[in-house]
Amino acid sequence: MTVIAFDEQLPSSTIAPTLADMSATRLFDRAVLRISPRDDSEDVFEFLQGLVTNDVSGHLPAWAALLTPQGKALFDFIVWPSGKDALIDCEADAADDLAKRLSLYRLRRPIDIGRDDSIAVHWRPHIGDGAAPDPRLPALGERWLAPVADDDESADAAWRAHRLSLGVPEGRAELGSDATLWLECNAVELNGVSFSKGCYIGQENTARMNWRQKVNRRLIVVPLENSDPARQRAAWPELGLAIDHLRIDDITDDLRPDWLEPA
Repeated sequence: MTVIAFDEQLPSSTIAPTLADMSATRLFDRAVLRISPRDDSEDVFEFLQGLVTNDVSGHLPAWAALLTPQGKALFDFIVWPSGKDALIDCEADAADDLAKRLSLYRLRRPIDIGRDDSIAVHWRPHIGDGAAPDPRLPALGERWLAPVADDDESADAAWRAHRLSLGVPEGRAELGSDATLWLECNAVELNGVSFSKGCYIGQENTARMNWRQKVNRRLIVVPLENSDPARQRAAWPELGLAIDHLRIDDITDDLRPDWLEPA
């Protein structure tokens, strides 16, 4: 087995093991933010822990979000470890906005936050080859981070088709920005929230919704011909699919993904 050389800062769980598996795996629609401490006294994971929806103090990678104080999704992303640094696997189009938002909360802490364009996000539709299973759903496949290479080939279209076939929305176009409560994004079912980690932005309303079981709507992938324009968040005509923000009572068995239990 030929092991690909990686930046020594990248964790071993990001490594894809064989050169033969490397074609058409890069997600060019994703970017990586690096959050780094400027001195040994700073802990960037503690910094994130007080901001994001999931527990980033333990097992990583983890899917998480940054919310409004009302509990609505602003950005979703996957957090990876890299020594004392945290790497944020996020939408490329949202990366600069996410970096600016995180920087607002930095205040005077000795932390650097910015894009690391030397690292790429990769994906394949199965697990078991040495990379990390997608933290949302094993059926989504596995991901890893690797230094950018000139021969990287795009897997963006294949990833989108695979993800939507499993009923999993992501990103601002599909989740909305300050438009959808995080639990309506199926955050519980897709492992995107911790109810034991302590406070974070939007935690109070999110916890209350869960405790009172007040999730009245959900984002659901539907056939495009059945999409309600008044409820539609995004559409992918080339796939014949759309994402609608539906009332729980309107989610029929044929629309409900396997991982979503009936209400």
